[in-house]
Amino acid sequence: MNLNFPFKSFKRKIKNPNFVGLICFYLRYKFIEAIKTALEGYPPRDERCKSANWIGVHKALMAIKDVEGMLRSLDPQYYDILMKYIYRGLSTGNRTTCDQCLKIHEKLTEKAGFGCILRSLADTVNTV
Repeated sequence: MNLNFPFKSFKRKIKNPNFVGLICFYLRYKFIEAIKTALEGYPPRDERCKSANWIGVHKALMAIKDVEGMLRSLDPQYYDILMKYIYRGLSTGNRTTCDQCLKIHEKLTEKAGFGCILRSLADTVNTV
């Protein structure tokens, strides 16, 4: 697993405490906590924060092996936000990202229901 993260390039540009926390968890192999930190800091303040959050969430999602364990540890209030990040991952077109996002999408839909899909697609104001 490649844990190279462009932290130094973002460190000076982004003053987002949630992003810094996300990176700290990521670097300590605490991927579920990294995702929780990103979801708790939603919505990001500006486009740079949005981009930085996506990079961190993407890396953490790709490293998750126990999807059901991750979903059990999340509060249901964050399911819709996680679904938005999953759709952003699917929009990349990258095969490995899409495979992982589809796996998470399947488990999340089983747990949260179809309403989660509709709410995440209908909310066009708060994007990730």
